[in-house]
Amino acid sequence: MPKINVYLPDDLADTVKETGLPVSAVCQRALEVSVKRVSAIRAAVLGDLGDEDPTAALTHFTQRAKDVIKLAIGGARERGAAEVGTRDLLLGMITEGANLALHVLRSIDVEPAVARREVGQLESPTSGGEARRIGATAANALELTVIEAIALGHNYVGCEHLLLGLLAEPDGAGGEVLRGLGVELRAARHAVGATLSGYQLAKEAGASPVQNLLADAIGTALAPVLTRLDKLEERVGA
Repeated sequence: MPKINVYLPDDLADTVKETGLPVSAVCQRALEVSVKRVSAIRAAVLGDLGDEDPTAALTHFTQRAKDVIKLAIGGARERGAAEVGTRDLLLGMITEGANLALHVLRSIDVEPAVARREVGQLESPTSGGEARRIGATAANALELTVIEAIALGHNYVGCEHLLLGLLAEPDGAGGEVLRGLGVELRAARHAVGATLSGYQLAKEAGASPVQNLLADAIGTALAPVLTRLDKLEERVGA
C-alpha cells in the first residue's frame, strides 16, 4: 500500500502525540470523504447539462447552493452564452438574495448590489449558445468550493464556500469582480468563520432574524474570533 507523508505544525504534532490519535485512520477517512465529494462535483459539472437537474447528485450541497447553480445556468442561457461561467455563479449567488455569502460580503463592506452592477458591465458577446456545459473556470471554482468546505471542516457545502471558491479560482470573471471590489481570499475566510460563529452564538441566545444579529455579532462579539484566526494562520503559515 503506497504511503503519503503528512506534515503537521510542531504544536499540532505534539498535541496529536499526546492524545494518541490514530493519524493514519483519521487521514484515510478524511481523504475518503474528500475524494467522494470532489468526484461528485466533477461528475455534475463536466457533463452535458441538458434539461435534467445538474445538482441532483450534489447531496452535500445546501438547497441554497443548489439554487444558485440553477440560477447561474438560467442566467447564462438568458445571455446566450455557450457555457456557464464564474460570472454566472456570482450573479446567481447575488440573485438568490438570502444566502450567507451575501452577509459575508456585507461584513467586509462590499454591497452585493455593487457586485451585481460590476458583473453587468462585463462584456458579454452573444453567441446564441444554450449554456449546455459548465465552463472550465466555473468548474474549477466549484471544485475549489468543495475543497474550501472540506478545509474548514464542514460537512456541507454552502454559498459561503462558493464565495471562497470564486475567490480562489484565479482566472474567472467572477473572482476578478470580487477582487476588484477589494475582497481578498484570506479576509473572506476570516469573515466566513466569524459569520458562522455569530450565527451560532445568536442561535444559542435564541435570537430570531439573522439579518439583525450578524452586524452586531461581527462588530463586537466576534472580534476575538478574528484575532484568534489571524494568530492561527500566522502560526501554521497559511
